Amino acid sequence: METNSSKKFYEVLESKGVSRRDFLKYCTALTATMGLSYSLVGQVAAKIEKAAAIRPPVVWLHFSECTGCSEAFLRTPDVGGIILETISVEYHETLMAAAGEQAEKSLHDAVEKYKGKFLCIVEGAVGTSYNGSYGKVSGKTFLEIAREVIPKAAATICVGSCSAYGGIAAAAPNPGGYKGVKDAIGIDTINLPGCPFNPLNLLGTILKYLDNEKIELDDYGRPLFAYGETVHDNCPRLEHYENDEFVEEFGSKEAELGYCLYKMGCKGPETYNNCPTAKFNDATSFPIQAGHPCIGCSEPGFWDEMTPFYEEM
Repeated sequence: METNSSKKFYEVLESKGVSRRDFLKYCTALTATMGLSYSLVGQVAAKIEKAAAIRPPVVWLHFSECTGCSEAFLRTPDVGGIILETISVEYHETLMAAAGEQAEKSLHDAVEKYKGKFLCIVEGAVGTSYNGSYGKVSGKTFLEIAREVIPKAAATICVGSCSAYGGIAAAAPNPGGYKGVKDAIGIDTINLPGCPFNPLNLLGTILKYLDNEKIELDDYGRPLFAYGETVHDNCPRLEHYENDEFVEEFGSKEAELGYCLYKMGCKGPETYNNCPTAKFNDATSFPIQAGHPCIGCSEPGFWDEMTPFYEEM
């Protein structure tokens, strides 16, 4: 039986162009992304409705980044619309209408009002050299802002490889001393790396957090539901072809290797991410499906350790 709250939830989504069919389609995709059985799609949908009733406050910080992760979020309109109905974004430099002193006041007010209760989402690496002087917002360095805001959050989620591990900003010679959030200020984070990250993984992480479900992480702080297998494990090109050299290197399991881009430098066997199943742009495609080798963007040490991109590891 449909409740008034769930009816309102669907009405809001439909007003943003997300039909019930679209919503259930993404619940199905999210269920698969979280490694759950298809029979649990209804439960996942119910969790999203429940989260929408709670709408935890979120402070989204931008440090050294290209805003590509926010763009990935915004250019996945259905998933983005669903996420924006499950969280209350109190501060986001790209999305908010406020600017200048008004924007800074919004940040300060949100952090103090929801101290210990808000989720902090971080996009971008933190500069640490010369007391963080390589990056500033409103006269404060990224390092100062990180130390001031992040410890007051209930939990911190790093979206994109830059905030998780330093990303391209930390590539050699790295004069700014850029690092991921944990390395920069010593606070544990949930990392959703990728260049850009996938918004489905953010939605899955938020749902698990709001449901007080333990989020199993790997040694690099990545949720296992999204980063537990390599890109190669689920690559759609694994079919109808044998490559003796590759089988010898990676094992007999790969005997059905097909159209493999490994010789073109594909980093799929060394990269942990759910790109083949979650995909991008409303689950349209992902690089390998479009014919481009994986560049390993969700791994610590990307860019230095994964280049040259078109040479075998």
